[in-house]
Amino acid sequence: MEVLNSSIILLGLCLLLASSTMSSAEPKTHNHEFVIQATPVKRLCKTHNSITVNGQFPGPTLEVNNGDTLVVMVTNKARYNVTIHWHGIRQMRTGWADGPEFVTQCPIRPGGSYTYRFTIQGQEGTLWWHAHSSWLRATVYGALIIHPKQGDSYPFTKPKREQTLLLGEWWDANPIDVVRQATRTGAAPNVSDAYTINGQPGDLYKCSSKDTVIVPIDSGEINLLRVINAALNQQLFFTVANHKLTVVSADASYTKPFTTTTLMLGPGQTTDVLITGDQPPSRYYMAARAYFSAQNAQFDNTTTTAILEYESAPCSNCKNGPSTKPVMPPLPAYNDTNTASAFTTSFRSPRKVEVPTDIDENLFFTIGLGLNNCPKNFPSSRCQGPNGTRFTASMNNVSFVLPNNISILQAFQQNIPGVVTSDFPANPPQQFDYTGNVSRSLWQPKSGTKGYRLNYGSRVQVVLQDTSIVTPENHPIHLHGYDFYVLAEGFGNFNAKTDTQKFNLVDPPMRNTVAVPVNGWAVIRFVADNPGAWIMHCHLDVHINWGLATVFLVDNGVGKLQSVEPPPADLPLC
Repeated sequence: MEVLNSSIILLGLCLLLASSTMSSAEPKTHNHEFVIQATPVKRLCKTHNSITVNGQFPGPTLEVNNGDTLVVMVTNKARYNVTIHWHGIRQMRTGWADGPEFVTQCPIRPGGSYTYRFTIQGQEGTLWWHAHSSWLRATVYGALIIHPKQGDSYPFTKPKREQTLLLGEWWDANPIDVVRQATRTGAAPNVSDAYTINGQPGDLYKCSSKDTVIVPIDSGEINLLRVINAALNQQLFFTVANHKLTVVSADASYTKPFTTTTLMLGPGQTTDVLITGDQPPSRYYMAARAYFSAQNAQFDNTTTTAILEYESAPCSNCKNGPSTKPVMPPLPAYNDTNTASAFTTSFRSPRKVEVPTDIDENLFFTIGLGLNNCPKNFPSSRCQGPNGTRFTASMNNVSFVLPNNISILQAFQQNIPGVVTSDFPANPPQQFDYTGNVSRSLWQPKSGTKGYRLNYGSRVQVVLQDTSIVTPENHPIHLHGYDFYVLAEGFGNFNAKTDTQKFNLVDPPMRNTVAVPVNGWAVIRFVADNPGAWIMHCHLDVHINWGLATVFLVDNGVGKLQSVEPPPADLPLC
C-alpha cells in the first residue's frame, strides 16, 4: 500500500512539474499603465517641464516573449494630444493599436485614456515605442524587448549581460515650441542642443558628467548591446573605443553575423551587437554623433558618450571616482557616406528566405524636399525658408496632409468619403533626372491626403528614389504594419534594366525602416498580408511635418482571419 501511495505521489509530482513547465512556456499577457505627464527634467544645467511616461525619461522598458500579448492603458495628464506607436510591431489585424495620430486613431486628448492591445507574433529582438503626435517623441519613448519564446534561445552565443542603449536628441527648449515656431515661419526648425544615451548627454556637455551612463563589462565576457536610434531628426554613427561589434540582429530580425567598428542607424532603426571584453581592463567611451548628408543646412555637431567600464579596471569603484580617463574612439566624418553605405549594405538574413516574386504592384516613389511659394495672404514673417519660401516635402510630388477630424483607418473601414483618396500615383507624375539639376518647376508639390490601395495578398515592390530637390539627403523610410526585404540600394537614378541585376533574392535582410542613400535609391518587397491603413513616412520628424509620407490602404481578405478586427470600444473620438 505504501508503495502504491508513493507511486501516486510521484506521478502527481511529475504531472504538476509537467503542467508548470507547459504553463511557463505558454504566452503571457503583460498589463502596463502609461501616464503621460509633465515632469521636471534637468539637462545642460537647465530644468525643463518635459513630457514623460510615468515621470521617467526615457520611459519604461517593456520586456516580453515572442507570442505574448501587451495591454497598455495610456492616460493623458499632459496638456498636449498624444498617441503611442509600437515601432516595428506587425499589428496583425490590430491596426487600431498602431498609434500614428489621425492615421489609425484620433489622439488621446488631455484627460483622456486609451488601452492598446496587441499580440507579438513571430518577432524577436529589439524594438521600441514612442509618441506619434507632433514632436512629443523627443522625450516620450522607451525600449520594447522581445525575448525568444520560453525554452527557445538566441541563434548566437548567449550573452553574459544585456544592455539597452537608447540614442536620443535633446533640445534646451520645449520641442513642441520648436516645431510650432517652424510651422509658423516656414523655415527649418532649430537643431537640437545635445544627443543622449539613455537620456544622458555624457561627459562632453556642460553639467552632464556626473550622470554619464556606465555600461559594465568584464574580461572575457560576451555581452549584448541593444542600440536604438530614438533621435528625432538625425542619423547617428555609434562606436566603442578599441572594441569590435558583431551585428546579430536589426529591427527585431536576426541577421547573418558580421563584425564592424561603427554602426549607422537612422531614426527608428535598431541594431543588436555582441561585444567582447577582450581589451585591457580600463574605461572606454561609447560615442555617437551625426551622420549628416544634406547640403548647406545646419545640424547638431555635438557628440554624446557613455562609458564601457571593466569591473576589474583599476579603481573602478573608488570613493572619489575612477582616476582613469576613458579612451575616446575615432568617429567617422559627419558626411562620411562611404562608411554609412558600407554598413547598411553588409546586412543579410541568416539563411535563404522566400522573397516575393511575380510582383503584382511595381511602385516607384520619389522622396525629397520642396519649397512652396509664399501664399499671397501670408506676411513675410511666415515665409522664412530660402528666398521667401516655405519648406515642404513629398513622395511622388504629393505632400501628405493628415486629416484632423477622423482617422484614415476609420474612414477606410467605414467607407466614409472625403477623408482619403486612393489615387496616390504609382510612379512620379513626371519623370526627370532625380539626382541631377532639377527644374524649379518641380520644387512645389501638390498637397493632399492620398493613399495607395492594395489588394489583400498583393506582392509589392517599391523603389524608393531620393531626389536632389533643395538638397539630396539620406532618408530613413519606415513602413507601419510590415517588415520588408531590402533587395538592394545604390547611388544615382535607379535603372530598371541594370540595377535589377543587383537584387539579392537569396538572403536579403528584413527591416521595418530602410535608410535610402543620399542621392540614391533602395528597393523593398513585401506581401500585403495585413489589412488596414499603414503609413509609410520618413522617420526624420521634421520631414513628416512637411509631408514626406503616404499611406497604404490594404483591403480585407476573405473571412475573419484576413480582416481588420472591429475597433475597440474605447477608441478615442475626434
